[in-house]
Amino acid sequence: MKKLSILAVAFAAIAFAACGNKSAQNTDSADSVEKSFEQEQIEASIKMHVDSLAGEIGKLKQLPFLQSNGDGTLKLTKEELQVKPDYLLNPSVAENATTLAEKYRLLSALDIDRRTARLYEMPVDEYDKAISKLAADINDPSFKNLDDTNTVSETTQALYNAMNENGRINYFWQIAAASLIEQLYVANQNTEKFLSSFTDETAANTTFRIVLIIDALNRLSEYDPDIKPVAEAVAPLDVLNATTVQELKDQLAEAKDKINAARATLTK
Repeated sequence: MKKLSILAVAFAAIAFAACGNKSAQNTDSADSVEKSFEQEQIEASIKMHVDSLAGEIGKLKQLPFLQSNGDGTLKLTKEELQVKPDYLLNPSVAENATTLAEKYRLLSALDIDRRTARLYEMPVDEYDKAISKLAADINDPSFKNLDDTNTVSETTQALYNAMNENGRINYFWQIAAASLIEQLYVANQNTEKFLSSFTDETAANTTFRIVLIIDALNRLSEYDPDIKPVAEAVAPLDVLNATTVQELKDQLAEAKDKINAARATLTK
């Protein structure tokens, strides 16, 4: 089974500890073999579990009001189109991203806001430029199989497989977290309208996605310092467990501050 690249630090630490004391080299060598074997078993178990979580996410559709294929996409009235959203991220935030993790998250979040802007028939040229620059900076070969960056925020099985192949599956979960949080944030601005195209199944799938992402982030955060703050930011959203549209509306309202705080962390 292919190793998780993000666990390399853990293996390096074990190797360093095993070589640190020459007077006990034989004992330490035996211990290191046992530890390495145990670590491999832990690694394999995590990899298998995370693969399973990604498979479950790949089966779920994006929130209906942002589906790119038009199936179930929300339609706004002429009156609603007159009131443009003032809560979207400014594309210029992309200039503040310094780490690779930040660039992945902003790429995903800006894609969601670009879709929202299109929904309101707003110009998206600046979003296009910011997203293209982030994609170029990231230079992830996993994106080559995508038609364009319009679908990068969609956490599909195909994207996971490609990022796994290229040793970037930890960043897949950065994308998944930022995409979902931005969608929840946008939906919370007008739940009556944005959730009007939801069904009870859609509502349940939305909160199930949260469970899957939190699980993956928690398991990976022990080995990836870039994921730990993301895991901590998203963790409070485990209160969202709706099985109906009405429950989701109520829970989104109750969790508004938690969603806002998570968004602030993931897009700063």
